Amino acid sequence: MEMYKVNSYVLSEEAVDLPTCMYKVPSIHRGTTDAQNAGEYAVLQNLELRQTEILKRLYDLKAVVDGLSKTVLTPDADLDIAEIDHACLIPKIHTVANLNSVLGKSPGVLQDIVINANPSEVPLSLLVLHDLLCQQYKVLSSVHVHSSMQNVPSKLWNCLGEGNRSHSRREYQLGFTLVWKDVQKPQMKFSIQSMCSIEGEGNVARFLFALLGREYNAVTSTQIDNWVDVAIFQLKKGSNKEKAAVLRTLNSSLGKNPWLVGVDLTLADIMLYCALKQTELASVPANVQRWVKSCENLACFHLALKLLQ
Repeated sequence: MEMYKVNSYVLSEEAVDLPTCMYKVPSIHRGTTDAQNAGEYAVLQNLELRQTEILKRLYDLKAVVDGLSKTVLTPDADLDIAEIDHACLIPKIHTVANLNSVLGKSPGVLQDIVINANPSEVPLSLLVLHDLLCQQYKVLSSVHVHSSMQNVPSKLWNCLGEGNRSHSRREYQLGFTLVWKDVQKPQMKFSIQSMCSIEGEGNVARFLFALLGREYNAVTSTQIDNWVDVAIFQLKKGSNKEKAAVLRTLNSSLGKNPWLVGVDLTLADIMLYCALKQTELASVPANVQRWVKSCENLACFHLALKLLQ
């Protein structure tokens, strides 16, 4: 028997989600600061992954190189140049063919070289090379004085020798013209069409020596180039300390061989000799003195010696 009857207060029979906790609060593992820097954190993660990948590739590459080093035989890095067979130091000589390949072949036109030089600093090496060219080719030589110069010594007018001009111009193989001019350093032009210019005694000397057609291997050519730079920049233009160091090195090299490079006279001997003669030195070592006499016994140095007297 019911005492009271009341209506149900549940309006719907649908299931009700009951809470799993008493209170809802924000998670302490992700604060507001971390939420703001989430983008930057992702960038750092990408950089870390890239670094790991690069290091892995480097380690793999190192393993490959180490494997190759065990299978490939490499020459000794401390190879003594003195132990090289002297037969490979003997140059291969080409004459007219090399002259045409360097200057170009123009039928009926004389291949001419014009060099401007200052008489206050005579490029002796070019005179020696001129004589060597005359021994190999028919050279038409001439000396002129530019209007920028006055009172040029008479001996400089004949510095290339008397020459033999009895033949017609077309019978010569090479024209060699020296012009005494007010220039800071020697200048050479060898192509009338392009007027290609080469400056500096060392560079002009390298070009003229190339006309002799002497071909050397890579080691010998590098040694010659090195001595040319030593002659120009250290012996002629260097300090007293640098000049003394060059003399010591020169004396040591000439103690083993009669010439600086190879078994014959090269551009290295020409440049060092001329620089030595134009440099004021208190004394010269014994090996260098012997080498100087060997140079002066050659006919190609006679014109240079006359200018020094």
